[in-house]
Amino acid sequence: MKIGEIAKRTGLKIETVRFYEAEGLVPAPIRSGGNYRLYDRSHLDRLSFIKRSRDLGFTLDQVRALLRLSDDPRGSCAEADQIAAVHIAEIDRKLADLTALRTEIAQWGDTCNASIVAECKVIDALSLSPGVKTVQL
Repeated sequence: MKIGEIAKRTGLKIETVRFYEAEGLVPAPIRSGGNYRLYDRSHLDRLSFIKRSRDLGFTLDQVRALLRLSDDPRGSCAEADQIAAVHIAEIDRKLADLTALRTEIAQWGDTCNASIVAECKVIDALSLSPGVKTVQL
């Protein structure tokens, strides 16, 4: 299949397919006489694996490592488990940051009894100068 078809079947953009190829995550496909890339089922499977991994938030380096592991079906699963554990820890950190952020923003509204914008705690909190402590994601 040509690049447009494989992009459509995987839900990726054509540029993304080319990027993954350039990054070495996907082997270069054969070329037709007209110099079109011709992808096969193995490319489709690999690109689908990459897309699913990226959709779940794995980094490119993590995806690269997972692909390397998947290329050796007899290898140990321990490294894949470790990659997943690191990713779960990162998800947990982000969830904690989001929870803190939600609490902070909710407090603005909960403490605001103003009837005019000039006295609004939400507007005031958003107007703080740069460098003031904020929650980072």
